[in-house]
Amino acid sequence: MASEAFRGEFYQKVDAKARVSIPAAFRRILDAEDPVSEQNPRARVYMVYGGKNRRFVECYSRAGADALAAKIEAMELGSPERDRAERDLISRSVMVEVEPDGRIVLPPKVREKMGFLGDDLTGGGEAAFAGFTNRFKLYRREVYEAELAEDDDDDGVDPLALVGRATRSG
Repeated sequence: MASEAFRGEFYQKVDAKARVSIPAAFRRILDAEDPVSEQNPRARVYMVYGGKNRRFVECYSRAGADALAAKIEAMELGSPERDRAERDLISRSVMVEVEPDGRIVLPPKVREKMGFLGDDLTGGGEAAFAGFTNRFKLYRREVYEAELAEDDDDDGVDPLALVGRATRSG
């Protein structure tokens, strides 16, 4: 279980070299859930870019990535569901070390998923970091804002009422 939840929304500039700063609040969680060792001198972020219909990259701490892998390993070996989960969430992911200054370089597959293609980065761009408890999602800012505008209709349902309906499974 995560020591603290990824919370909040942050916008960060992506420079021409595809570097972006991870928000300090998110870095603290990544650091806490991936202790520094001789083998791993820096915290890491595990970036999942799989899933055809996803317009974002899902990012996990080491502990979060390990928990996700354990859930997948508990699925029936050889089942279509496990095969898809392994393909989209394990194979189509990349581990990136967080630089001492808190930045990461977005790998090509991550840039592609986010829509930063070709010369897109020469003029800069912005990434949206959105906290989702045990993970955060990384979007191109315009995509995130468009998604929020589409999903902003809450049908009059109080989100706390939805939480009250949740059940925990072991």
